[in-house]
Amino acid sequence: QVHLVESGGGSVQAGGSLTLSCAASGDTPSTYCMGWFRQAPGKEREGVAIVDLDGSTTYADSVKGRFTISQDATKNILSLQMNSLKPEDSAMYYCAARWGVCAGLRAGPFGYWGQGTQVTVSS
Repeated sequence: QVHLVESGGGSVQAGGSLTLSCAASGDTPSTYCMGWFRQAPGKEREGVAIVDLDGSTTYADSVKGRFTISQDATKNILSLQMNSLKPEDSAMYYCAARWGVCAGLRAGPFGYWGQGTQVTVSS
């Protein structure tokens, strides 16, 4: 069992920045693929970025060059640095974990989820 708790959400103007954090505990975090997902009202949940067991990362095309996913040395903290934010980035952001290697940005394979943190970007 992996417990995930997000923090760092808030409201910013377009062009601004936010850093989200996810604290992982329980089962050994180093054996899990972890990622960030988001869901806006009326839309499907979409993958934003993931980091695999070897540290490799994958980003959604919509956030490449603007967002950076990272983990601390122990892999207990997952972060998402978001720069040049756009109104379309507004959503509830979720931290997620999947045992073993990553399998892309699809939400389905991820079995553990945090409760989410709201990000609102004004025009």
